[in-house]
Amino acid sequence: MVPIAVWTAAAVCGAAGVQPGAVPGAERLDEPRLVDGMLVFPQDAAIPRFMTEAERRFVAQNPIVAARSGGAPTGPVQCPGEYEPMQAILLSWNGQASWLTIVTQMANRITRFGDAEAWIVVRDQATENSARTQLTNGNVDMTKVRFFQRRLDSIWIRDYGPRYIFEGDCRAIVDHTYNRPRPNDNALPAWLGPRVGHAVYTLPLIHGGGNFHLSSLGQGYATRLINNENPGKTEGEIIDLWHAFQNLDTRLFEPFPTTVDLTQHIDMWVQVFGDRRVMVSDWPLSPGSTQDLICDAAAEAFAGEGYTVHRVPAVTSGGTHYTYTNVVLCNDLVLIPSYTAGAASPYNAQALSAWSAALPGKTIFQVNCQALVTAAGVMHCIAMHVPAPRGGANPTAYVQSLNEPAVLERGSVFGLRWITDDDLGVGEVDLLLSTDGGATYPRVIASGIPDSGAFDWAVPDEYLPRCRVKVVVRDADGNAGHDANDADFSVGVCAADFDRDGFLDLFDVDLFFGCFEGLGCPEGADADFNGDGFVDFFDADAFLDAFDRGC
Repeated sequence: MVPIAVWTAAAVCGAAGVQPGAVPGAERLDEPRLVDGMLVFPQDAAIPRFMTEAERRFVAQNPIVAARSGGAPTGPVQCPGEYEPMQAILLSWNGQASWLTIVTQMANRITRFGDAEAWIVVRDQATENSARTQLTNGNVDMTKVRFFQRRLDSIWIRDYGPRYIFEGDCRAIVDHTYNRPRPNDNALPAWLGPRVGHAVYTLPLIHGGGNFHLSSLGQGYATRLINNENPGKTEGEIIDLWHAFQNLDTRLFEPFPTTVDLTQHIDMWVQVFGDRRVMVSDWPLSPGSTQDLICDAAAEAFAGEGYTVHRVPAVTSGGTHYTYTNVVLCNDLVLIPSYTAGAASPYNAQALSAWSAALPGKTIFQVNCQALVTAAGVMHCIAMHVPAPRGGANPTAYVQSLNEPAVLERGSVFGLRWITDDDLGVGEVDLLLSTDGGATYPRVIASGIPDSGAFDWAVPDEYLPRCRVKVVVRDADGNAGHDANDADFSVGVCAADFDRDGFLDLFDVDLFFGCFEGLGCPEGADADFNGDGFVDFFDADAFLDAFDRGC
């Protein structure tokens, strides 16, 4: 895959008074240093969600570049809302001890009450061992925990982690370029996809994933921070890219001032929690403020789109944005933050009441996020949703090739492409060929091959007018699923099939001789069957010979 961002150290290291390996202004132990031209943070540094001053100086001289896309999904795409069935919540085991306490509490609720797994990214085996101990002591259901060993820079996995779509009935990842110079974070989706058997598509936008909410009905929402992050693209072009990759019609709102929220992300004041159901912040201590007006305008806009709008309080105090919309939905579980700070704590009960009224019947837990919120985010910011597979225990497949009518050259080689999905992983694949438009699949193209997603098919050297290809996938438990391409294709062309319907019959004979006698020819057909420039009995002989031979 093409690197998703390119940074060089030359401009920084060559600055006056700056030694190689140092970042201007990087004086604290938790700030990054230059290693091989990239910023590297100290182990377990409390990296905030917003861009640090050292990072800003680095990016000013080394702008983040959006990754070049290899193309959008080709199949039918649906982007699931966070309120859809979930298999797992993806978490990062990073940061200071008080942050990991919050991660442990989240994993406990997710595995014990959320009917889901906790997928946790740890740095290495030693970190995994430590995490296992803490999670076990936190009464996490360890049978529902899956570890991935991969170095990350920060805990803010919502902003850099994999955004899921369904292509056909298969899960796939849409990856963006992280709007922070944190290369280990940035590389996670491209690394994770192959390990869980999910295709990865590169969206050519610089972005932070928390600045995005969506509904399962194809509606997306973000703030115009996205415009500032992608100055080379118009707002319309940005919206078009989200539609091409995620099949979403996106509406943009004005962002909060950075004096209120340094991230300017919509998930700090909006949560879509159902089809046309949304929670929007309200500002009891700041009526008429910029953030209050933005939220009121958004609530009105949502209502205009047919949403039922609920409101929950929000507070700013001491430079911290205390939000109650930054929550984690996980099947029938809702995790909402609580705070101990004096300005915010009086609203904990009101927030719980608002969410209980909005989602009756759900299990709602409050988690003390005071230790995290001062870094400009809470639980939604450190969690990424992994939707449940549509096949349940059965694998699914989607054939990406030949979904429109086509003609393949006889005896050629054609690259078949497909994607698959399974809760445990696909074991092997069969490729089958139908010559009767998908009624039966008697021919085996390949059997028991690895699920590579690609196969170079030696196309038969014979005329086959009505073909389809089926991919059959099996998992380790023997469960199977399949998909076939959407349109008939032909191998070769038969000129005697005069009406091009895929059959040789008397209709073709009648049409040819009608054309031969000047009574009219089908579109694209010609009575000069042998192509010598004359219409004569040699053409009739050539047609009848081809008809008798079946081309």
